Amino acid sequence: MEPLSIIERVTAKIAPGRSPSFTESNVVKALELIEGQVIGRTKLSRELQLGEGTTRTLIKHLKKEGIIQVSRRGIVLSDHGKKIVSGLKLNLSIGIEIPFSPITVAPYNIAVLVRGVAHKVNIGLEERDYAIKAGANGATTLVFSKNRLTMPSSNQDILRNLPSIHAKLISELHPKENDVIIIGSAETKMNAELGARTAALELLRSAKKKASKHENAE
Repeated sequence: MEPLSIIERVTAKIAPGRSPSFTESNVVKALELIEGQVIGRTKLSRELQLGEGTTRTLIKHLKKEGIIQVSRRGIVLSDHGKKIVSGLKLNLSIGIEIPFSPITVAPYNIAVLVRGVAHKVNIGLEERDYAIKAGANGATTLVFSKNRLTMPSSNQDILRNLPSIHAKLISELHPKENDVIIIGSAETKMNAELGARTAALELLRSAKKKASKHENAE
């Protein structure tokens, strides 16, 4: 099953009861934290900035999907979980922190790259709105085309006067033609990351739906 669909299943309600109070972005962040190490529930809760009860539910859902293994030593990714993380990495980068600048709107700013989805970006308002719903102050969307990072509503190289930020985005995210970078901005680092990640996941989901419709039409 495609990684995005599995993440959706993790956030779904199990039988009767309340819907989980964690999001798909929390799930992706949890997988990043668990990857390559054994992590305890308390540390996972602290790193995710989620309550103990919510973290227990998240772990329960991840275990139900066969994504993790839990022992007295802690939590690790299963072989199935490793495949899911590898699949995500093909389309979605980890978040990197960049400094406040004229292209951002809050003190903390986290940039996430989404592969090959420039065709799904309009003028960046949708990504901003998704980020705000996730708790961020806003989001900046950049499209990489012809070796330049531009706003989707403009062909101007807006990072021309911000060489250090341009260099960081290029060297750490390694964008290719038609990739998109979303920068979430918020009053906290976590909200900035959740904002960027939520917008990125929605953009990726939109691209996957279009590809699926095209395949079905054929």
